[in-house]
Amino acid sequence: MSPHPESLTPLPEDPRVLAGIRAMEVQDVPSVARLHLAAMGRSLWARLGPSFLEALYRELLRQPPFLAFVYEQEGRVLGFIAGATDSRGLFLRTLIQGGPRILMPLLRGLLARPWLLAPLLATPLYFARSHPGDEIPAESFFCSFVPEIRGTRISGEINRVFFRHLLSSGHRHVKITTESDNEGANRQLRSWGFQVRGRFRFYGKTMVTYTMALADHPRLKPPPGQGRADLEGTPRP
Repeated sequence: MSPHPESLTPLPEDPRVLAGIRAMEVQDVPSVARLHLAAMGRSLWARLGPSFLEALYRELLRQPPFLAFVYEQEGRVLGFIAGATDSRGLFLRTLIQGGPRILMPLLRGLLARPWLLAPLLATPLYFARSHPGDEIPAESFFCSFVPEIRGTRISGEINRVFFRHLLSSGHRHVKITTESDNEGANRQLRSWGFQVRGRFRFYGKTMVTYTMALADHPRLKPPPGQGRADLEGTPRP
């Protein structure tokens, strides 16, 4: 059982960590692709190869619904979070507008691993299968960090920046899906107050749909004397 968000204890903020969080930019794409491969190397997108991942992230950065932040320390990107203010809209825009730009790296990935074509064609089914019953366009997709900073408060801070930006943009709920056997991800989501809204099969795996109310969440409220706008991070231009 996940705790109700209102019962969660507010987490103190670390200004030093917040100072290292910023919006993802094009120059971050190689680092982000490496982090994606390291954490999700057996996922469909990762199996299509690093060239595809880099092309995909460059294209996502062109699309207004895409929302992503990185954690940088001494000029090195050590972690990132990526999602969307409108996940279905982001998928359609990337497919229609960015298709020509990601086509060649996609084809190279499929030539190397042709068996990935069938699950790739099933990708549009994700939105219907993961739907929790009410429309929640905002979604967090990927989050990865180098091993040396896992288990620190950095992942919590970058999640908080992401959620605060959604809240300040008018979103009252956020959705996240993860594999049912990913114990670490499920534990972290429950610790934030995410509630299980259903299970579904996708890419041959059993997935869990989580949602969380953002409004009045105790971990998203600004500290006394600090305005919310100061805590949202710098959005992508």
